Amino acid sequence: MSLLAVAILVSLHYIISFSHEGYGRKTSLSRWLPGQPPYKQVIPSKYYPYDPITGRANTTIRKANAAFVLLARNSDLPGVLESLKQIEDRFNKKFQYPFVFLNEEDFSEDFKKWTSEVTSTPCVYGKIPKDHWFQPDWVDEDKATKARLQMIENSVIYGHSVPYRNMCRFNSGFFFRHELLKNYDYYWRVEPGVKFFCDIDYDPFLIMQDEKKVYGFTISLFEYIETIPTLWDAAKEFIKANPGLLPADNAMGFISDDGGETYNRCHFWSNFEIGDLNFWRGEAYTKFFEFLDSKGGFYYERWGDAPVHSIGAALFAHKDQIHFFKDIGYRHEPFQHCPQGESHAQGKCWCSASENFDYEWYSCLNKYDALF
Repeated sequence: MSLLAVAILVSLHYIISFSHEGYGRKTSLSRWLPGQPPYKQVIPSKYYPYDPITGRANTTIRKANAAFVLLARNSDLPGVLESLKQIEDRFNKKFQYPFVFLNEEDFSEDFKKWTSEVTSTPCVYGKIPKDHWFQPDWVDEDKATKARLQMIENSVIYGHSVPYRNMCRFNSGFFFRHELLKNYDYYWRVEPGVKFFCDIDYDPFLIMQDEKKVYGFTISLFEYIETIPTLWDAAKEFIKANPGLLPADNAMGFISDDGGETYNRCHFWSNFEIGDLNFWRGEAYTKFFEFLDSKGGFYYERWGDAPVHSIGAALFAHKDQIHFFKDIGYRHEPFQHCPQGESHAQGKCWCSASENFDYEWYSCLNKYDALF
């Protein structure tokens, strides 16, 4: 076969990969290792600004249409600065993605001054619309109050808090609709007071984009059943009414051990997530969130955005569109993911490799692995 013919075939492959989602997914790198989770693959050198082997600069520098997203209050400034400094030093000084800050109140001038000084990229500051944040008027406040009092009596974490519920509902169904994010395709969620242990020398956003991923995580674990007693009942009701929205090769096996009859409580810890904004904006998840919201469970119980996002991703995405970032060292108290083996050395990680949540008894990573 001539070099010209080979070049034409390769070009056609890339054109079809980007224009036809199904073809692109079936020919993606994760498909080259049958029986292995996608994160077992070696990340190609094209995702590094400098070739990790030769040290040479890549001639083609690309960026995704992406931004960091931080939901914070003015009082969170010290923790926000800690997180920003680490993500800048470990990743963003090389890749230069912007930051979007969101708050239910106006950001103070001090908040804007100090955060913009820490970063090397543009920062924008947005106020959350009232109807996206506060408890809706249709919620039965007597019923919601009784639920909170019961949770206080049962010592359920954040069981007393209405603001926490507002945050969970906002992150579940509204952050991706914010005016400041409407023109972006991908986001990386950063929380105040988190740690990033390792140099991140490649671009995770491009992995998401090129490999048609929709959700990336570093830690997964079991949810407190006391916070979501009827969440799965609502999900099953939605599934029964909308079976056509679920792809055949979804990640149901991550969230259910019996084919969807019960929820095993596994979820991706959403304080870290790299995701596809258009997936959340799509028909399936939009209908799912609106159905859940109508049940009132964010206030009558304490439904978290982590199980809601996780169930949504597991039901409506193909399983190989969900990615474990094994080489991003991350801690949100009290759990941490610390890269192992070569990933630890390559990332110059400063976490102890022995302090790693991946396969602790309360972790769900083995459920994710078992999908493949």
